[in-house]
Amino acid sequence: MTDVHTLDGDGRTSSGTGYAGCHHGEILQGVFLDARGRRRAALVTLPLTGLGTRADAVLRPDAPPGSHSVNPPDRTKALRAAVLALRECRLRRPQTPLGGLELRLSGDVPVGLGMGSSSSDVIAAVRAVADACGLRLPSRTVARIAVRAERASDPLMLDGRPLLFAQREGRILEVLGDALPPAVVVGCALGAGRPVDTLALPSPARGDDDVRAYERLRSLLRRALAEKDTRLLGHVSTESARRAQRVLRQPEFDRLTRVAERTGAVGVQIAHSGCVAGLLFDPAATDLEARLRRCVSALDRDGIPVTRTFTTHTPAEPIASITSFTPNTAVTTTEESRHGRAHRRRDRTAGPDSPGRRSRLSAL
Repeated sequence: MTDVHTLDGDGRTSSGTGYAGCHHGEILQGVFLDARGRRRAALVTLPLTGLGTRADAVLRPDAPPGSHSVNPPDRTKALRAAVLALRECRLRRPQTPLGGLELRLSGDVPVGLGMGSSSSDVIAAVRAVADACGLRLPSRTVARIAVRAERASDPLMLDGRPLLFAQREGRILEVLGDALPPAVVVGCALGAGRPVDTLALPSPARGDDDVRAYERLRSLLRRALAEKDTRLLGHVSTESARRAQRVLRQPEFDRLTRVAERTGAVGVQIAHSGCVAGLLFDPAATDLEARLRRCVSALDRDGIPVTRTFTTHTPAEPIASITSFTPNTAVTTTEESRHGRAHRRRDRTAGPDSPGRRSRLSAL
């Protein structure tokens, strides 16, 4: 149920906070059939806890309508989402004041690596604006706004269960199960960690053979979850990653799969529109620690930087501090930090500023 609180009509500012996490690329991504037999692009992400975006929104009724800003100034997708969220909140609560919106973002999700940084920004921004208005928007509404703001969105607004999610429509095609099979993931970065321009990538193949292949992987993934079969999970993610090379073409992909074979990994996974990747290991293996050490050494010899090691458990517990992306801001993930407090606060400092001027966006 939406948590509603009365907004004062005294013209003072109100503020709110929101949080959204990220992911570690995809387990499966391709073209699938929906319930009506229509072809839909969809994906299943690999959750990663501990990294995320915090958004702070300040509503200023005394500012000219449409005078919206974001800091850092390049986060225009998040600002667009915040403005859309403000419109949604006004529909639900007509007493929401007009005026200007100030949005500030901070966090530690690496940008351009395929970890859902833009979706994290967008969803955190929507939650912050809703919190400033004394509301919590339903996940389906957040998904709709996110897709409008950035054309496609990762399912970071949902509860972390394995979902086949149509990223360009913002809807769930299938809940595949309650949790992924247990696995240990050695994360790494391909392409020297260079960001990938997702909009420049060609569209995935949608032929009959492709759809049949992806539907088969969907069925196998469903079975892997039902049977808690880590090896089958690795097979699905590897085959999906292999098919993605027709679009992404990561030059180190063959080296990655050879390291997986030599070190006893059950498979590999990648960001289908980025450079982050991982090698999946069965946590029940008797020589797990030795396998992980051999994996890290082999990746280092092949010039593939290791980023982090984590598990698919919920929440994903880090199990080895090998290396990690340098965080900009420590972010905690409580229920309050995800959605804000859902009540009005006045003139609160919105959070750490990033350098640079604000970016302006006219009212949508």
